[in-house]
Amino acid sequence: MRGLLVVNPHATTTSPRVRDVLVRALGDEIDLEIVTTEHRGHAWALGERARRERLDIVCTLGGDGTINEVVNGMLSAGPGDDVPLLATVPGGSANVFARSLGLPSDAVEATGVLLEAITARRVRRIGLGTAAVTSPVGHTSTPRWFVANAGLGIDAEIIAAMEADRAHGHEASPGRYFTTTLRQYFLRTERKEPPLRIEIPGEDPLDDVFLAIVQNTAPWTYFGSYAVNPCPRASFETGLDLFAVRRMGLATALRVARRMLAASEAGSTRRSLAVRHDLAEFTVEARRPTHLQIDGEGLGEVQRVAFRSVPGVLGVLS
Repeated sequence: MRGLLVVNPHATTTSPRVRDVLVRALGDEIDLEIVTTEHRGHAWALGERARRERLDIVCTLGGDGTINEVVNGMLSAGPGDDVPLLATVPGGSANVFARSLGLPSDAVEATGVLLEAITARRVRRIGLGTAAVTSPVGHTSTPRWFVANAGLGIDAEIIAAMEADRAHGHEASPGRYFTTTLRQYFLRTERKEPPLRIEIPGEDPLDDVFLAIVQNTAPWTYFGSYAVNPCPRASFETGLDLFAVRRMGLATALRVARRMLAASEAGSTRRSLAVRHDLAEFTVEARRPTHLQIDGEGLGEVQRVAFRSVPGVLGVLS
């Protein structure tokens, strides 16, 4: 097998030691080239190159953002039989995708699982989501693939704030996420005028939505070792799940937080929460420019996002 290892040296838990262990372990099974990413978008270009050169496998050592770029590169020409298999070793802070596949959070243990999968040719076909984004000036992008989740509203605002902190040298720790969330909720986000309208085929529109979380798998994210799970039935084998928050008062926020941490489906009411499972497609419109995140990466403010589920589009080793 011919493969490419894409290493993000700036990911939270990536280190030269982990990279060396991974290279030694995979070297006996794969003719492996190692490339370290140097800038945003580099992993995307490497994914495109891997498909163009008809490599068998691309392995990532990094977080969900690195995986997202690689997958978008491999699928930039659309689905096909020539798309390489994906293997991932967790190296980020949350590692939602890797952990959703059932991989250990420890990078060395995850490498052992991947070696077993390679030897046994254990491949799983999973579905992904796409997001076609319209900017505030009216430009609509080519649909972007996402592997784990997307979000509009305070979710994406928090990620934008975290990215600004990281740019100033601060670590993306659970404690910093917690304080950033509190600061965003109480001091910065607009909690009086909901900006979002969600249109689901065959249903009346959902108006007056503050926060829209879109899940392609469960959980949505992790707070340290705790799974945060608004839509616990979401999976790679079904369509997209939607969690829409329509009230931003403190009582609703506490109820939503408790539900997420308990992976519960209780407490949903049309006035405060709207939850949908296994959607093929839907659209989110914003009355004012609203922040969007995809797989934990902030994409700035948008005006409209068209989401779609694409089943069985990617082969992964797990």
